[in-house]
Amino acid sequence: MADPYRECALAAVGEKRQQFGSRFLSDPARVFHHNAWDNVEWSEEQAAAAERKVRENSTQRVCQEKQVDYEVNAHKYWNEFYKIHENGFFKDRHWLFTEFPELAPSQNQNHLNDLLPENKRSKVPECRSNEDGPGLQIEEQHKCSSNSLGHKMQMPPVEENVTQKLSHLEICVDEFPGSSATYRILEVGCGVGNTVFPILQTNNDPGLFVYCCDFSSTAVELVQTNSAYDPCRCFAFVHDLCDEDKSYPVPRDSLDIIILIFVLSAVVPDKMQKAINRLSRLLKPGGLMLLRDYGRYDMAQLRFKKGQCLSENFYVRGDGTRVYFFTQDELDTLFTNAGLEKVQNLVDRRLQVNRGKQLTMYRVWIQCKYRKPLLSGTG
Repeated sequence: MADPYRECALAAVGEKRQQFGSRFLSDPARVFHHNAWDNVEWSEEQAAAAERKVRENSTQRVCQEKQVDYEVNAHKYWNEFYKIHENGFFKDRHWLFTEFPELAPSQNQNHLNDLLPENKRSKVPECRSNEDGPGLQIEEQHKCSSNSLGHKMQMPPVEENVTQKLSHLEICVDEFPGSSATYRILEVGCGVGNTVFPILQTNNDPGLFVYCCDFSSTAVELVQTNSAYDPCRCFAFVHDLCDEDKSYPVPRDSLDIIILIFVLSAVVPDKMQKAINRLSRLLKPGGLMLLRDYGRYDMAQLRFKKGQCLSENFYVRGDGTRVYFFTQDELDTLFTNAGLEKVQNLVDRRLQVNRGKQLTMYRVWIQCKYRKPLLSGTG
């Protein structure tokens, strides 16, 4: 269910950019000299115009019957999307390790330590060193049978996968995929693998195991059949993060990192809090939840027409997929109510430029990092 619509916009930023906030537009005459400008200040007039536009496109709401259809059949709309586009929306997230260095090789221990009080840093599980360096792939991180390495030929249909067999079971702490790993990452809403595969290809920590799930069985199947998918280091499964009756295939307090990149915005606002609460319980004490998503008055929100608004700041696209536009305070409330502590909550206002067509596009994204507190008395 990861939202692929923003990938093209993010890709336009360039292959190697510094963390947002480093390229400022001081001279308006130079606006078309680069593909993007960071931390662009909005004038009062521009902010007021955006607010008026949102009021206008929100006056006519989608009828209740259609709203029920979009919710009940949400998985069908996303499956149809990926069946049409398949890997067409796969974009290399060049910005991924810049904005979230916690995902980079040899950075896991350092960045978790940086976020913790000095007297508690020794409690963070230590990751094994990476002697092979970034960019190299180790074929056998864990012992895998020849059958598992041939997963592409023998894999059952996604809906019959072991994921579904695990969904209603109590997960045993010592028996779950990746149970022997020392550093575990879960991406919720993985789409076709835009985040998972760069992590697997770049981070060769032998103790790393990556979980990834999506609402769309079609998307998960595309991940599982990708040549970069390694079942020794990764476990992809179908999951609806709003379904309270289905468990994740990992126990509580087992994950170091949970990633939510343009996925929470696709969830009905009333269901967001419970979804975050459940994810929070999966984090180890000291673990991080990383989010990047749409901000209020992003260009995408302003482009919606009347009749596409489902509820306040929540819209449906022409293909039936949905999107919400957040404020910093809304996200802070969701995470803090789930028992997490704020490490970062920033607005990324970016001016993207189409130099060929001489067009300017104002994007608004929010980036968050929230930490699960260490147990009282630890350290």
